[in-house]
Amino acid sequence: MNLFMQTAAEAVAGGPHFPLAFTLVYVVGFIAAVTIGSIAWYNSKRPPGWESKDRPDFVPKVEPEETPGSGKPKS
Repeated sequence: MNLFMQTAAEAVAGGPHFPLAFTLVYVVGFIAAVTIGSIAWYNSKRPPGWESKDRPDFVPKVEPEETPGSGKPKS
């Protein structure tokens, strides 16, 4: 029991410690999700009210590829 008390006291004395790697993973993952989601949204059909809007310059145009055996690609 004394060993547990010493370990707990050392952990508390050092203060809260959250690894920087976890924070970086969350930040990089969030940025990647927003970027990939934005590209997918801009390349999908336009929602009502956005049909006449232009695609932003920074969003790449993704063309449908020919898929043999599965019919024509949707346009």
